[in-house]
Amino acid sequence: MTTPSTALGATAEQLSARLRGALLRPGDSDYDNARALFNGMIDRRPALIARCTGAADVISCVQVARGTGVPVSVKAGGHGVAGKALCDDGLVIDLSAMNAVTVDPDARVAHVQAGAELGDLDHEAQAFGLATPAGIHSRTGVAGLALGGGTGHLSRAFGTTADNLVAADVVTADGRLIHASEQSHPELFWALRGGGGNFGVVTRFAFRLHPLGPNVAAAQVYHPFEDAERVLRQYRDFMRSAPDEIGCGCLVLRVPPADPFPAARHGQLTVVLLATYAGDPEAGQRALQPLFEGGEPIFADLSTIPFTALQSAFDEGFPDGARYYWKAHYLRELPDDAIAAFIDKVATMPGDYSACGFETMGGAVNRVASDATAFPHRDAAFNVGIFGGWSRPDEDATGIAWARDLHAALTPYATGGVYVNYLQGDDEDATTGAYGDNFERLRRVKQTYDPEGLFDAHEGLGR
Repeated sequence: MTTPSTALGATAEQLSARLRGALLRPGDSDYDNARALFNGMIDRRPALIARCTGAADVISCVQVARGTGVPVSVKAGGHGVAGKALCDDGLVIDLSAMNAVTVDPDARVAHVQAGAELGDLDHEAQAFGLATPAGIHSRTGVAGLALGGGTGHLSRAFGTTADNLVAADVVTADGRLIHASEQSHPELFWALRGGGGNFGVVTRFAFRLHPLGPNVAAAQVYHPFEDAERVLRQYRDFMRSAPDEIGCGCLVLRVPPADPFPAARHGQLTVVLLATYAGDPEAGQRALQPLFEGGEPIFADLSTIPFTALQSAFDEGFPDGARYYWKAHYLRELPDDAIAAFIDKVATMPGDYSACGFETMGGAVNRVASDATAFPHRDAAFNVGIFGGWSRPDEDATGIAWARDLHAALTPYATGGVYVNYLQGDDEDATTGAYGDNFERLRRVKQTYDPEGLFDAHEGLGR
């Protein structure tokens, strides 16, 4: 009978002979650094971490793990809040060193290795005045974002990150490297566009790029929290008729303790309108002007800034290693009663790194059929993100309770769907909420490409 220790020993022996990259074990000097994730609440201890240098290393990991039966997880950017990149007492296939990005400016396609972060992709694409819609935090991993759907500042203009995926190289559970696209393995390609990461190990993505930058028009308007009701109504009404080029969010967070914010407001709650224009900056400045009407802002700015600066604007507010607990909803509308419920719960928001609010859907996101990709949320007007964040373990109970309370208060107004990239991992019925009517089709794809459940650590599709 094979014991877990025997299986791990066999795995380590075989991988040591086959890997070009390092194979880390507990006690190795770089082990703790390799298992560190964005969410400091996650403290898992893998038995082995294989730091892959290319697809050949990934193939070796999959073939060996399948033969020995050790648990497997896949780490790319390590930014997923649920921490599924790590498994206890198993093998982590670590792709973080595979972070190269190559841009074909003539074809307007970016070829992106799975360990790349958004900052890597933006840096290379912006050299040619190109971009793809991908998140709002430069440290986010490209792989996890795209496989979960992916939304950001440019989504109303250009769709989700998954909508812009044109091909992917995937190591399947049987150890093959295959190319997935509309023409090759189309069902797998459909599933990869929003269906999560449990069908195989994507080693390389190809994304469609769009002309944008290097500068974009951006607006930020910080209002006192006591003006939240008026600001949220202004935001809702403005976005009803906003052109697709405008991406806008309305967030509650704490006033940063730095200039240009008034010292008397530092650390206080503020409701913020954050918007950008995916087009000509001069036209954008005109289009964003209505956001500055009304109230007495703490700080307001309408300017033309580098797109890369916009993409990294939230980095300091969500530092790596802080403790995070997130929840999410989709809404088809934002009625006054939902605004009131939101304000009532947000007023007690704990945590130095907490934020919550509304990201606008619509535009190109909603013009795609719900079954055209695995990402089904094409009828939502708003994505509600509840981002609890703090520093110390003794803050966990208060922060988690607050996030769950706010989530419950908004449930009566929600669609029942949920953005998989904001799932914490303890959500009931999270899988059906994330995938809706696409769930059964995703299960069939899972049965085809991973019938024995080698990659079950990533999602709840099961076998």
